[in-house]
Parts: sequence; C-alpha cells; structure tokens
Amino acid sequence: MSQRFAIAIDGPAASGKSTIARKLAQHLGLVMVNSGAMYRAITWKALQENISATDGAAVVAMLERIQIDCGEIANESVITIDGIDPSDELRSEDINTNVSAISAIPEVREKLVNLQRGYLDHTSIVMEGRDIGSVVFPDTPYKIYIDADEHVRAARRSHGGEIDSVAKRDAADSERTHAPLMIATGAVILDNSHLTIEAGVLAAIEILKQQGLTI
Repeated sequence: MSQRFAIAIDGPAASGKSTIARKLAQHLGLVMVNSGAMYRAITWKALQENISATDGAAVVAMLERIQIDCGEIANESVITIDGIDPSDELRSEDINTNVSAISAIPEVREKLVNLQRGYLDHTSIVMEGRDIGSVVFPDTPYKIYIDADEHVRAARRSHGGEIDSVAKRDAADSERTHAPLMIATGAVILDNSHLTIEAGVLAAIEILKQQGLTI
C-alpha cells in the first residue's frame, strides 16, 4: 500500500461500527467514511423518483443519469446527488425498508465501491460498512469486524427510533449474491455487545496496533 491507508470497519446493523469508526477517525486524525450513507443516498433518490427498490433496471437507469459527488466536511464523508445533500433524511423508515434491496443491485455496488476507493487517492481513511474489508479494500492489513448480540442491536435500533427487524436486515445483507456481509479474511472480531463507546474505541486501537498500525 502507499503511504495513504484504509482502516476497514465492517459489521451488521446497530453493532456500533459507525460510532466506533467515527471516534476512531477523530482519535487518529483521519477521515471517516460512512459507506452505508452512500447506499442510503441512492435509495433516497430512487424513492424520490418513485422507483421501486426491486426494479433493478430502473435503478440502474437512474444511476446513469444522476450526478453523484463524494467529499468530506470536518473529516467526515458527505455525498450529494444532483447537488442535493440528503443526509437529514437518510434514517427514515422508508429508506430503512428499501436500502437492502438497493444495496443488492450489482451495478449500484460497483458504482459506489469505485467512489469509496477514490477517497484513498487523497487521504487516509476509516471506512465502515459491510464489505469494506472483503471487497472495497481487501488488501488493507487493518480490518475489524464489529459485532454485537442480536437483542442488543435490536434494542439500539429501537432506542434510535428505527423499527425494522434486525434479523431480516442481517439475512438480507448476508444472503445477497453480490458482496454479502461477511467477516473478511484477516479481520479481528470485536464484540461490542456491552462495551462503552470509549472502551470500544480503545479495543479497536489495540487491535490495530496488533495488526501493525503505528499509533
């Protein structure tokens, strides 16, 4: 790898990976990239245009005519579609319900994976998602898979006002044909079921040190 590097943080819904990735990036002075927000943004655009998440051809046609721009503000990734930042709407129930289907479309993943890899052209990153260590940056030596008990994750989503089924989301993410959720080769599992945020970040730092990152 070049001097720029990627730390891959994968895991299922509500495992705490976003929070740990954000705090870890802040601690290390890196840019935090939320890959899930990118898939949610595409889902938001499809819903805006009344395109069904299961109509792959229509979603792909939409991809070919929209402008997607990725950047960063205050060391966190941002995405705009046709000049609009949809971030305030990305946790809606409609998007929760449809994002797994959108994410399973191969052309969507190919488009967004290329954009995700583009961040490394100009900065080092902490990127979180479901296929970061397995697909986006399979060669990075810095891989952590953050997990938590299903009932703990369900409680976290409920507390955050999200009522979609964790079990159904896990099944959709793990069973899709293209880039399924999995523990990447070389990844270390971090059980975040009962850790505080601070303890989770410290545990992640220790794993990265063991993987050879100088901190």
